[in-house]
Amino acid sequence: MHWLWVFIVGLVVGLIAKMLMPGKDPGGFIITAILGILGSVISTYVGEKLGWWGETGMVHFLGSIGGAIILLLLYHLIFKRNATS
Repeated sequence: MHWLWVFIVGLVVGLIAKMLMPGKDPGGFIITAILGILGSVISTYVGEKLGWWGETGMVHFLGSIGGAIILLLLYHLIFKRNATS
């Protein structure tokens, strides 16, 4: 059940990350949702394994947003570079 919440929160996190990232986004809603979910899952896994936070909480949510922003930034860099090549 915990991972189901990670996926649901990941959708919200993806939207928040998209709002916080400036510039035109090369992906649509689906890409944003996927990046949000992946950022949330990676952040959850890493944060819990390193003991940075527990299963829930505001720090966990902010870490998920950070993970999604990092993935969105990487996505921008990869697809911007491919578009100019």
